[in-house]
Amino acid sequence: MCQEDLLAQPADHYMNNTQLQFFRALLLVQRNELQTRISEEFEGLREHETSSDPADIGSAEEQRQWQLRLLQREKKLLDKINQALSRLSRGEFGWCVDTGEPIGLKRLLLRPTASLCIEAKERQEQREKHLRHAEF
Repeated sequence: MCQEDLLAQPADHYMNNTQLQFFRALLLVQRNELQTRISEEFEGLREHETSSDPADIGSAEEQRQWQLRLLQREKKLLDKINQALSRLSRGEFGWCVDTGEPIGLKRLLLRPTASLCIEAKERQEQREKHLRHAEF
């Protein structure tokens, strides 16, 4: 099944077996690709050669810090993918954890790790924005 076929299904078919299988396969592919990238990045960090030139050392350290930040982001995404797969196995995938409303196929196709519907996500972002402003 492709995305177009998925979107062409009637609304009352939301999160039927076919759709759940589609998203499980999509999440598993994304997880495998991400695990491969993480492994390659770790290997790149391990193989890093040191130089005695101070300029080279500074440049290499900056590159290393960038790679570590990238690995942190990818690890967070891997955690979100695993959480989505867990929701899928519990029969909770595709439903907003805040409201219980459908997240929507279009949103899930763009962000299969989404756990909030658009309205709940917007409310969350507004709360975070107010908290950031309150800190200043």
